[in-house]
Order: sequence, then structure tokens, then C-alpha cells
Amino acid sequence: MKYSIIVPVFNRPDEVDELLDSLTRQTVSDFEVLIVEDGSQHPCQEVCQRYESRLYLRYFMKENSGPGQSRNYGAERAQGDYLIILDSDVVLPEGYLRAIDEELQREPADAFGGPDSAHPSFTDTQKAISYSMTSFFTTGGIRGGKKKLDKFYPRSFNMGIRREVYLRLGGFSNMRFGEDIDFSIRIFKAGCRCRLFPEAWVWHKRRTDFRKFWRQVYNSGIARINLYKKYPETLKLVHLLPMMFTVGVFVLLLLFLSGIILFFTLPAGMQQALGLFVSLAALAPLLLYAAIIFVDSTIKNDSGKIGLLSIRAAFVQLLGYGCGFLQAWWRRCVRGKDEFAAFEKTFYK
Repeated sequence: MKYSIIVPVFNRPDEVDELLDSLTRQTVSDFEVLIVEDGSQHPCQEVCQRYESRLYLRYFMKENSGPGQSRNYGAERAQGDYLIILDSDVVLPEGYLRAIDEELQREPADAFGGPDSAHPSFTDTQKAISYSMTSFFTTGGIRGGKKKLDKFYPRSFNMGIRREVYLRLGGFSNMRFGEDIDFSIRIFKAGCRCRLFPEAWVWHKRRTDFRKFWRQVYNSGIARINLYKKYPETLKLVHLLPMMFTVGVFVLLLLFLSGIILFFTLPAGMQQALGLFVSLAALAPLLLYAAIIFVDSTIKNDSGKIGLLSIRAAFVQLLGYGCGFLQAWWRRCVRGKDEFAAFEKTFYK
């Protein structure tokens, strides 16, 4: 068997239904599906049973241990030459496996991954979050399937690897967040070849509201410092941009408030105008950035509403990541505390 598709699941029966339905439509059939239920209170076993006649599908229930260890659980039981790791909230286009087949025939790889996109059926909020997570103006080009990057680090929502390499490297670590980047770093350090397959893309639902999105990106900021402590050489300037953005926003807000105070406390005339100028000057960079996000997202999504929501998504992403990064930097780099994560108990709610 060529491919083993491993999907860790936690309380997502409806999403699993959509994913399995998309797997029945693949034009390549040499694959098995392993659904690993990670201690869910709302299991998807009945959903899986409906597809047993159309897919070579195996369902496993285990105690909760997090997505990384659930992927390892599936890998230990997989039969395919290649393991394909997917999140439960993705949907595959019909040509997904064919695109992987063609890329592997053209140029072999030990590990690979593909980009993601927003399906037309997704909500406007999901489309705005998808834009924010893949736009150059929010990620600096490290997400969204750019070929020009010097190294491509597969993410666990859409990741493939030779089974032999996976087992030799020990699979995913015990990190609760950032475990996919940790694994990708170890793949590179082992001298393995890792490639982007641009046509092997998936529809990725991501978070369904901004509160959950904040929790996700906050933990991503924490994970970046945790990764830095393990692999100092992997921290790049682009990883610092959300933190710099966050600090910049707070500085500009302080300037704005200072201008307001000056406006109401200084005598009328030039002194009062100075306060107004300081406030407007502080707001200008934020308004310009919001305008860039709005125009770019509106053009790409053909929707002014999604453009407006994308402004909120961009600020949630950058500020959430930046705040998590700063908290982790203070606790781990300044105070010397151990690895940690936030929102662990409520992350999936």
C-alpha cells in the first residue's frame, strides 16, 4: 500500500464526515485511512462506519494525549509507504492524491506538504481568518505555499512523510503546540529532503470564530519561544514581526492617548493643535495598514464584508501571536521557567 492517511480527531464528527466524503472522491485509490479518536466526548465512530464499504478505513479510540501523540499512535499501526497527516477540519479536492503521486514521480522527497485555501462554502469569518493566515501582509510569506522560500516546513494539517523516516525520527514530540514545526526541524537536521507540493492543497476550515482564533495564535506565539529554546538557530526575523507589531501598536495607542490628554489640557491654539496632531499621527500607521488589508482581501475574496472581517482577523492574529510570544519570552528567557502553553483546557471549545 502506498499511502496511509492519519487523522487525529477530538469532538469533530461532522468535520470527519466531510473529510471522509472527500476521500471517497479521490482519483487515486491506493490508500488507507486511520481515524484516531483522541478521547472525544462526541466520537465519530458511527460516521466512520458509514464509509467502511467505500474506504479501507480503520477506527481507533484512545485516551486523550493530544494530536501529536495521536498521530504517532496511528503511524505505529499504518501500512503505507508514505504517511499523510491531515487535520480533521480539512476537505480534499478530487485531485489531491494524484498531485502527490505526480510530484513524487517527478522528484522524490522524504517529507512534503501542501498549502491550504478557503472553500466557497466557508463562512465569511472563516474566509477572513484563512486570508489572514496566508497573506503576505500578515505572515511575511512563510505561509500560503510560496515556492521562493529557502526551506519549506510542512504543517500538520497537510503533511506527508516516508513511514520509514517517521518511525526512525520517533514521530511527533510531546510538545502540545508547535509540534509540527519541531518535527519538521528534526526532519531537516536528519538530512532528509523536504519539499512543497503546491498542487497538493486542501480546503482548511481553521477556527470558526475570533475567540478561538485568538487562543490558537496566542499559543503559536508561545510555541515559537519554546522552539527557540530547543533550536536557537531557527528563530528568524520574520518570527519577530508579530511581536514588533504588538509593541508598535501599544506605543501608538499610548501616543494617541497622550495626544488626547494634551488636546484637553493645553491652552487653545497651537498647543492644543499639537495634541490633535500627535493623536492623528499615532493613528495613521494603523489606519494605513488596515486599508491595505481591506483592499487586498476585498480583491482576493471579491467581498467588502470579508475585507472588513480580514482587518479584525489580521489584528487578532498579530496581536495574539505577539502577546503569546512576549509572555513566553518573559517567562522562559528572562525568568528561566519551563515550557508551558495557555488555554489548554478550553482550546477546542
